[in-house]
Amino acid sequence: MMADKIDIGSMGDYPLLINAARGQQSAQTRTKLVAITGYNSRGGLNSIVVAPDSPVHSLADLRGRTVSTSVGSAGHGLLVQAARKAGLDPGKDFKTENQQPQVGASALQSGAVAALSQFVAWPGLLVFNNQARVLYDGGALGVPTLHGVVVRERYASEHPDVLRAFLAAQLDATGYLHQHPLEAAQTVADATGLPPEVVYLYNGPNGVATFDVTVKPLLRDALAQDVPFLKEIGVLQQVDLAAFVDDRAIREVAGAGYDRDLAGTANPAAIAGTDPVCGRPVTDPARAGEIWPAGAAATQPAATPTCLLRALRALATPPRAAYVPDTVTGTRWFADRSVWVRDPSAGEQDRFKPFTTADGARSYVDAHPGSAVVSFADARSGAGAP
Repeated sequence: MMADKIDIGSMGDYPLLINAARGQQSAQTRTKLVAITGYNSRGGLNSIVVAPDSPVHSLADLRGRTVSTSVGSAGHGLLVQAARKAGLDPGKDFKTENQQPQVGASALQSGAVAALSQFVAWPGLLVFNNQARVLYDGGALGVPTLHGVVVRERYASEHPDVLRAFLAAQLDATGYLHQHPLEAAQTVADATGLPPEVVYLYNGPNGVATFDVTVKPLLRDALAQDVPFLKEIGVLQQVDLAAFVDDRAIREVAGAGYDRDLAGTANPAAIAGTDPVCGRPVTDPARAGEIWPAGAAATQPAATPTCLLRALRALATPPRAAYVPDTVTGTRWFADRSVWVRDPSAGEQDRFKPFTTADGARSYVDAHPGSAVVSFADARSGAGAP
């Protein structure tokens, strides 16, 4: 974009800020953030993963080891912030290897690094392929992550019709994704080579990514909070966010509904319908799950994770995928790759609690006497009669 090779682009939060800072160095290269592509209000788009059989079970176990990430990315920011929150010094307690995601993934599989901290869709892909497990769920950090659309300021001024057409197409694509999530997942899978089940983890109803074009205040604040880290690592000196963020074009294209959507933070693509096993409407995104049966043209909703376990036990063949939200962070994850806790004090349809990480499960058990970590197989068999 600085070389006038690209006029409109989409990128994650940290690259957005670097784009803004470099663009503001000259009137000829200035860029603007004009719309949001998607976001996660807690940071769940990024995760730290380790090999399935790794001896690393907590961030503290990374001491003296090497971690792969892309320096200056949101995955790097997650690593540094999560490490500090756990009482680690990222500059001293472990070594950071600056690698592109695919290189880091290969290094993790070969044992050259102990962990990989990356952004969507690498953690989900590696876990789905049984090549990794989640060590740290970015949703536990509670810091929003986002992707947005940027345009060269000069181009937007000279070709406002093109920018409006692009944003109208983005709105159309977002609406299609909400209305036809399975078809949209297959389209993305065909274009990227990702398994549709991984795309649907992020892009489906109640997905890790919330697709909403509005530039929400919480996302503006998140960008401001990211600036000190990027200054600290030397990839950014100064940026004027007020001059960079400009939602006037998307506001015009979206019309009267913009302010309504701007004020909302709930995922507009929610799991809905009636749970056929527990016989109740699916209304709570914090507990709702979803099964993608093998050979089926539609998914099956589950009101709670326990109801989902019952439904899985009733299936004649294994599903393509099953998804549940983490009990605390809400991060949607694969049911059979989650860590399960049995809490006998919970209601009959809420007895089993899924977590993306072993740390999350242990914290729940520590706070709920009588509860215990169980295997996925035991959770499925112990969930009660359909």
